[in-house]
Amino acid sequence: MKVKVRSGDTLWYYSQLFYIPIQLLIDSNPSVDPNRLKIGTEIHLPGFRIESHSIKQGDSFWSLAQNRNISVDALLLLNEGVNPTGLQVGTTIFLPSRVVSPIVNGKQAYGSQRFEGDVQRLKEIYPFIKLRSTGESVGGKDLIEIRIGTGKKKVHMNASFHANEWITTAVLMKFINDYLLSLTNSQLIRGIQTLPIYRDVTLSLVPMVNPDGVDLVLNGPPGDKRTEVIALNRGSSDFTGWKANIRGVDLNNQFPAKWEVEQERKDEKEPAPRDFPGYKPLSEPETIAMAKLARQEKFDRLLALHTQGKEFYWGYDGLEPPEAAKLARDFTRVSGYRSVRYIDSYAGYKDWFVKEFKRSGFTLELGKGINPLPLSQFDEIYQDVLGILLVTIYRWYE
Repeated sequence: MKVKVRSGDTLWYYSQLFYIPIQLLIDSNPSVDPNRLKIGTEIHLPGFRIESHSIKQGDSFWSLAQNRNISVDALLLLNEGVNPTGLQVGTTIFLPSRVVSPIVNGKQAYGSQRFEGDVQRLKEIYPFIKLRSTGESVGGKDLIEIRIGTGKKKVHMNASFHANEWITTAVLMKFINDYLLSLTNSQLIRGIQTLPIYRDVTLSLVPMVNPDGVDLVLNGPPGDKRTEVIALNRGSSDFTGWKANIRGVDLNNQFPAKWEVEQERKDEKEPAPRDFPGYKPLSEPETIAMAKLARQEKFDRLLALHTQGKEFYWGYDGLEPPEAAKLARDFTRVSGYRSVRYIDSYAGYKDWFVKEFKRSGFTLELGKGINPLPLSQFDEIYQDVLGILLVTIYRWYE
């Protein structure tokens, strides 16, 4: 929601008028000097939408404000030029509407178009989040990074490295939405205050690493690649078992962390629906972008969301820091997921991250069953993993 600055207005006043944390107001308006607001400047107010209202018999600014539990001045701010003592029936005015419900619906097929639409809607309501493209997929889709928070600690989370694990994107997007709702409404999540986390931690999220693959699983092959992709899929038009990117490279077998071991032992020696690690590490634009992001940001912690197994992996060749064991214990405590330190599988993003930075990295295997997991598991998965996501951003050890 946008308002125009009047004489005497300040961000602090808007914060009190709409019950918005001042930090979120400042971060929603990065080009504005908070100490020198200019009359007429548009200010973004996070966590609100504007609703139209047609004046009815008996309406007044006072009665409308009382009914909506807002200040009369909030109505005056949104309706510059309207005479509150001379309202005419049928006149349209604007009302502030606090957003208290999520806009992300994860319990549906969640392809790149729905994902991108939700990202833009979140940005409109919560302008303090930062968006950027970290690179492009083979098919030219942006690999969108969402950034929330201003702290020195850096945490990264990602989802949908594997195409038929697209439910992980929906889970991560619901978490993002719930986190934003908590911030703007000063609500706790499982008893945890989130504004201190926002100040202490910068959260980086790439919710859909493999958009081409996700769309292939959900919608079938694009017309210009139909023949090629069906051939890679052994002549089948059923892509529910497809994990790779659009040209048949398994993105989570692409990183230089014993990549040669995976290349040697994988049955797939050429592009395939799954398990082909490529002809060399970091050959794909998606993995190049993710490696570049980690090198640039040097995250303190990393979570990669996958399915399935209700377990998580956190070790790599003894290079994981002592903190990782503490996090693993807390993850199991809050989720019931099984902690697995070492697994005979390499070349994943988590493996490379731990090897490269000697910092805590985790691969989470959400839910149980056959991929793609059914949406009937969504609520259970989210409730199980929510504690892990929260621990990752709020639990820091001495």
